Amino acid sequence: MSVETQARAVPYGDTMLPYRVVGRTVQTSDTVTLRLEPIHQAAQRFRAGQFMMLYSFGVGEIAISISGNPAAGDGILEHTIRAVGAVSAALHDTDIGGLVGVRGPFGTGWDLASAAGGDLVIVGGGVGLAPLRSAVLAALAARADYRRIVLVSGARTPADMLFRHDQELWPAAGAIELHQTVDHPAPGWRGRVGFVSEPLAHLSLEPGRTTALLCGPEPMLRLCAQALLRKGIPAGDIQVSLERNMQCGVGRCGHCQLGTLLLCRDGPIVDYSVAEPLLAVREL
Repeated sequence: MSVETQARAVPYGDTMLPYRVVGRTVQTSDTVTLRLEPIHQAAQRFRAGQFMMLYSFGVGEIAISISGNPAAGDGILEHTIRAVGAVSAALHDTDIGGLVGVRGPFGTGWDLASAAGGDLVIVGGGVGLAPLRSAVLAALAARADYRRIVLVSGARTPADMLFRHDQELWPAAGAIELHQTVDHPAPGWRGRVGFVSEPLAHLSLEPGRTTALLCGPEPMLRLCAQALLRKGIPAGDIQVSLERNMQCGVGRCGHCQLGTLLLCRDGPIVDYSVAEPLLAVREL
């Protein structure tokens, strides 16, 4: 079956565009970043925090946030994928030269404009750093718009830390303040040990001039948001990514429903003033 025929077979009737893998960077033992180049036509330009529906031909389709630079404008997409199921494993294993179907972009993005003139605090736990990388890159491309850019990055172990090369370059250039922490140290680790909420709690922040972006497991979101609230940061200045089981990308299948929200349509990024009552409901 040709690429064009398979494109027409993708469900929900949205246009699927074929992309070729032109780069593959191993991040951890189960996570890679794929660099995708359009074959015929590029998808529309994306905003930091949006996601694409990625299709592994003959296997299936899943929602994956974009981890590349929204300011690049070259049609290239970067997606950081952890192999946790059949489709993500197939995408993870796609070699350079392989084909991937792309639909999108979908969803809300990080509201970086609201941080202009103030401080931007970015907190990522585990693979949650992937959707935040696009925000870091966008903020660095407009560095003069912000007073401070602070990145708090956490992982289970040092070997599980994503974008290690980036995290060496960003603070070395003096454009970003980096705080790293791991749950379990390894020989040679000289950084913090503990949850990402711990270095966040020690930051000196100015309420009313601080915007925070959070992405990671839901318990981490609650802990970090509470740490920020205790510092006087309003819930409306805290943005969280509520990535859950998004399947169709267009709000039709209902798998991403959280309370009254359909996260692929109304999210995945929302203010904590919206997210807080939902995350407080047990097992919602």
